[in-house]
Amino acid sequence: MINNDTVEFYNNRLTYDLSQISKLTTSQKDQVRHYGSQAEALLKHRDLAMFIHHYKFSIADELANMRGHLLDDNTKRVALSNELVGIDNFVGSLKRAVYLKNRLGNTTEVPDSE
Repeated sequence: MINNDTVEFYNNRLTYDLSQISKLTTSQKDQVRHYGSQAEALLKHRDLAMFIHHYKFSIADELANMRGHLLDDNTKRVALSNELVGIDNFVGSLKRAVYLKNRLGNTTEVPDSE
């Protein structure tokens, strides 16, 4: 259930308005860079990628094997589709964190906001 790590992760999550990077303090920018570096490490981790793809393939196989069109079948299709979207959104959030890290760069200069 909830342990000390969970509480720490919750308390240290990024809650800044990342749409206006130029308004972040130096400390906040460093946190965004660190968060992006962690996300990049996950994206480059070959074993994590394998498990994510295996998970997605198993859901796709379940969807492909569903032949019926009863209410229960359609409900299960929607639920499985939502699981696929969820894992894609997770990977997308990692990619966004890396993008923001790269946008900030390693210097204290702030790129122009678009």
